[in-house]
Amino acid sequence: MELVVDTHTHTISSGHAYSTITENAVQAKINGMEAIAMTDHGPALRGASTEVHFMNLGVIPQNIEGIRIFRGAETDIMDFSGTLDIPDKVLSRLEFVIASFHEIVLNPGSIEENTEGMVNALKNPFVDAVAHPGNPVFQVDIDRVVKAAGEYGKLIEINNGSFRVRKGSFENCLEFVRKCKKYGVSVTCGTDAHICYDIGKFSKVLDILGEAQMPGELVLSTSLEKAEDFVSRRKAAKKAAAAELK
Repeated sequence: MELVVDTHTHTISSGHAYSTITENAVQAKINGMEAIAMTDHGPALRGASTEVHFMNLGVIPQNIEGIRIFRGAETDIMDFSGTLDIPDKVLSRLEFVIASFHEIVLNPGSIEENTEGMVNALKNPFVDAVAHPGNPVFQVDIDRVVKAAGEYGKLIEINNGSFRVRKGSFENCLEFVRKCKKYGVSVTCGTDAHICYDIGKFSKVLDILGEAQMPGELVLSTSLEKAEDFVSRRKAAKKAAAAELK
C-alpha cells in the first residue's frame, strides 16, 4: 500500500517543532507525498499558536512546491465533555481539524471518561478526525470510538509518531484498524512530524495496515483525490454548521 497524504504535520508555529511550512512542503515532495495537512497545536499547549494563527491560515497557498496544503489544526480536548482549545468559529474556517488528548493539558481519566471526551470531540461538526487515539495513557473503549466516527462521518488517525513517543500504542492502533475494517470506517495516516524530514515516513503505520489487511479504500491517505473529496464534503457540512453559530 502506498501512502501519499500525510494529515498530521507541524511547523515552527507549534512552538516545539522545527520547520517552516515551505520546508515541510519541499521535504514532503522529496519523500513522495502529494499532500500534507498543516496541523499546528492549539493554544492550550504551552508555546503553541494563538487563535490569530488559525484565523490567518487563508494566506497559506493551497499548493507549495507542488504539494497540496490542507490548512488545519490539532486542537486539544480540554475535558471529558469534549471542549476544545480553539473556538468553533475559528475551526469552521479550516480544511482539516484533528482533535487529541495531551497529558500536559488534561490528566487522563478512566476508560469511560476518556471515551466520553473523544466521542464528544467527534460529535463536534468542525472536527474531522481524532489524532493518536491509540495512546494507552488515555485508554478508550475502541469499539465505541470507532462506531462514533462512523456515525458522524469522521476519521480515525493512525499516527506513526506514536510508536516512538507513546509507548504501548501498537496493540491499540492495530485494534483500531481492525475495528475500522469491521465497521467500514475510514482511517487517515499522520506522521505527527515535528521536523520536515519525518514527513511521509509511515513504516509502523504500514506494518499495522498490513497486519490488519486493511483495504485501501478505507485508507484516506492512499489518494489525494480521496482526501480532496473528503475535505470537500466536510466543507459543506461545516458551512451548514457555521450558519447555526450566527
